[in-house]
Amino acid sequence: MGWTPLFLQMDEKNVLIVGAGEVGSRRALRFLKAGASVIIIGKNCPEELKELGAVCKPVVEVEKWIKWSDIVVVATGDHELNKKVADLASNKLLNRADYPEEGDLIVPSSFFIGDVQLCIFTGGKSPLMAKELRKKIQNVIKEEDILQLELQNFTRNILKEKVDDQKKRRYYLYEILNDENISELLNEGNLNGAKNYVKRYLNSIM
Repeated sequence: MGWTPLFLQMDEKNVLIVGAGEVGSRRALRFLKAGASVIIIGKNCPEELKELGAVCKPVVEVEKWIKWSDIVVVATGDHELNKKVADLASNKLLNRADYPEEGDLIVPSSFFIGDVQLCIFTGGKSPLMAKELRKKIQNVIKEEDILQLELQNFTRNILKEKVDDQKKRRYYLYEILNDENISELLNEGNLNGAKNYVKRYLNSIM
């Protein structure tokens, strides 16, 4: 397909959203939450987005704001306007909600479970199935998995200070991942108990 998943650091980046409808608003919200400066071209800019820092501009100024932007999102129902904006933004990172394959940036379905962010991209074949797959994933990942993530991070930070050998660090991380006592503590939601167990375990082997 030619696509590859990436995460972009959005702090101090400028994003232009052309279209203030449901899709444009949803994408504006995502970029605002990621720390970007967002300008929306549209007649009715949602108050929620204004409160988060988005600025609304009229369509007659679209060329000016394309020059300002790092990323351009085209999300209107006006195909002629979409094409015009896409042509003007040919040297920018472009996301087209109407024809994703004609842009060079995809904004996939994305959601968090705890601190884990998951993205689903169906290649534009079925947004409906992206939603269904999301539901299935949310049903599979348990609270214990999220607590294990926190515990692994806690353990890695200790090991980085005490163990220089990366292979040894990985070995200890797997030992903790597969420890039945730890699994029981995390099943009970006892993250602090699991951290104390890890401390005792590492102290006993170092």
